[in-house]
Amino acid sequence: MKRYCQLLNLPNDEELIKGYIEEHAHVWPEIQAGIREVGILDMQIFLLGNQSFMIMDTTDDFDFVKDNARLMTLPRQAEWEAHVAKYQGCNPESASTEKWQLMTKIFELDKP
Repeated sequence: MKRYCQLLNLPNDEELIKGYIEEHAHVWPEIQAGIREVGILDMQIFLLGNQSFMIMDTTDDFDFVKDNARLMTLPRQAEWEAHVAKYQGCNPESASTEKWQLMTKIFELDKP
């Protein structure tokens, strides 16, 4: 299994953040199906203030660039990205990988 952690700074707007939370309480079924189809086993999003943090666990053969690009070709994925962009303060045509910043792991408890 691979794990990816990503960060997205949302606009510092309480109403937009509430809307963003609400949208993620009702993610479209096609979005969840597409996420699984490309090899993402689990995805969690956390929020602190206007910072949104995503953890993505994937299959071992998941390729971050290739499989995220394939995800954008699946039903309603581009529509979802455009839909949530209004809460993210991003260009509605931006792919998820253009909005979310991939983080670098600098510590792991069981690794020297």
